[in-house]
Amino acid sequence: MSQLEKAFPDATITARGNKIKLKGPEGDVEDLADIIREMISMVKRGSQLSSQDISTLLALADKVESTKSLSSPTFEQDTGDIILHTHTGEAVSAKTSGQRNIVKASENNDILFAIGPAGTGKTYTSVALAVRALKQRQVKRIILARPAVEAGENLGFLPGDLKEKIDPYLRPLYDALEEMIEYDKLEFQLSKNVIEIAPLAYMRGRTLNNAFVILDEAQNATNTQMKMFLTRIGYNSRAIITGDITQTDLPRKQESGLIVIQNILKDIDGISFVYLDQSDVVRHKLVRDIIEAYDKFEDKKR
Repeated sequence: MSQLEKAFPDATITARGNKIKLKGPEGDVEDLADIIREMISMVKRGSQLSSQDISTLLALADKVESTKSLSSPTFEQDTGDIILHTHTGEAVSAKTSGQRNIVKASENNDILFAIGPAGTGKTYTSVALAVRALKQRQVKRIILARPAVEAGENLGFLPGDLKEKIDPYLRPLYDALEEMIEYDKLEFQLSKNVIEIAPLAYMRGRTLNNAFVILDEAQNATNTQMKMFLTRIGYNSRAIITGDITQTDLPRKQESGLIVIQNILKDIDGISFVYLDQSDVVRHKLVRDIIEAYDKFEDKKR
């Protein structure tokens, strides 16, 4: 208990038998209760608590400095478009009107569809919103899902175990998280399923409560998969579904669930659609030109 007492000097922790009594400022008591619950949960799952585990839990509650460079990060001034700051102090901001629309629509709706071409920051902005919600304790976990249609969802011909087969399709989600969360914290959260990254097929049969759920590359989800995913969303959960309807990788006979869903859910309160275009591209300046060139080519074919 000494680590907890040192981190919460204004709080008192009393343990008698199998009961723990907490006294102190309301915020400290809430943080302590969350940490102790997680410690109990870890023990019940068969983990042996180490001082490093407790340090990580304290870091997640922003009660201790996690391992960083010796120099403190300099935070950018909040201009109103900043979603959060990374562990290195960089501001993650909504840089375009489309990204700002994602932020606003997510705050006002439980389910948001962000549809637009590659490079418009749909995934990155969505992951930033999820990390912010987790840090602010609006949700208890983040769940990120992606269809793995390039390998037919069976992934059998790839070498390695199941995780090694799946990881290449989930890599963009890891990349976004690694920019926003310190490595040790992220590894801990992944190991404890505070953050979960999985193929879309793994969502079947689950109920996702108290979670910020993101379905990325949703243009590669079928109608059945889209319905399955949306009906997983449970109590106190929010969802963002991102995709580019011009880059569907499904077999020709299968219709993209992201295309169909726009007509099915367009009039339901609490569900919003945000559309991004070439003006929202934040990658290399040539990406915008490439997208425009392809659009013109497709228009001529039609």
